Amino acid sequence: MKMIRWVLLLFAGVCFLGMAVPTVHAQDDAGQGAGQLVDADGQAVQQTADTGGSGSFLAVVFRSGPMALLLWLAIFGSAGCAVYFAVDCAITVRPVRIMPQSLIDAVTAAMGEGDVIKALKCCDDEPGPLANVLSAGFSHVEEGYEVIEEAISTAASLETEKLMQKITWLSVVGNLAPMLGLLGTVQGMIAAFGTLAGGAPDVGLLAQNISQALFTTAAGLTIAVPCVAFYYVYRNSANKIVLRMEALTMESIKDLRHVEVVED
Repeated sequence: MKMIRWVLLLFAGVCFLGMAVPTVHAQDDAGQGAGQLVDADGQAVQQTADTGGSGSFLAVVFRSGPMALLLWLAIFGSAGCAVYFAVDCAITVRPVRIMPQSLIDAVTAAMGEGDVIKALKCCDDEPGPLANVLSAGFSHVEEGYEVIEEAISTAASLETEKLMQKITWLSVVGNLAPMLGLLGTVQGMIAAFGTLAGGAPDVGLLAQNISQALFTTAAGLTIAVPCVAFYYVYRNSANKIVLRMEALTMESIKDLRHVEVVED
C-alpha cells in the first residue's frame, strides 16, 4: 500500500512539472524558426546544424547524467508530496470534518437532558477530533470537574498536534524544494565549468549544463511558492477551528458541575 502511495506521488509530481513541457517545446520551435540564416540576396539558407531538441525540458532531464536524473526524481517526488499534502489538508482541515454539526446537536441535546452516558454514546457513534475531546471529559465525569478539565485539555492538545502535523508537512516540502533546486543549480554549474575546463568547449553541452542549473532552480521555486502559501492558509484555518472547538468544549462541560451520571 505504501509503495502504491509513493508511485502515485511520483506520478503527480511528473504531471505537475510536466505542464511546463509544451511551453518549452513551443519556445524551441519558435527559436528554430527565428534562427534561419539568409544570404546576401535575402534568400533563406538551410541550416546544417542539428539542434535535436537538446534544449528541451525532457532533454535536460534525461541527458544530464545519472546524478542529475536522481535529483530530478527527488524534485518530482517533492512535487507529488506537495500535491498530496495540499489535497489532504483541503479534505481534513475543515470545520465540518473536525466539528460536525450533527455531533454538536446530539451532544447539546443529551447534555440538556443531563444524560452524560447518552452524550458519550453520541461521541462514540461519530468519531473525530471533537468527539475525542468530549469523550475525554465525559469519561471522567465521576472524578470531579478539575479532572474533567485536565482530561479535556490533554485531549485537545493531542488533537491539535495531530492536526498541525498534517499542515507542517507542507512547510517541510516548501523548505526542501528550493534546496533541491539549489543543489541542481550547483550540479549544473559544476558540469558547465567542467565542460569549459576541457579546452575548446562543446557549446551544446555547455548550454545543456546551464539549462540543467536553471530548470532545477525554477522547478524548486515552482513547488515551494504554492506550498508556503497553502501552509499559511491551512494553518490560520486550523487555528480558528481549534479555538472554536475549545470554546464549544468548555461550553459543553460547564454544566458537568451539577450533572449526575444516569445509569441504565
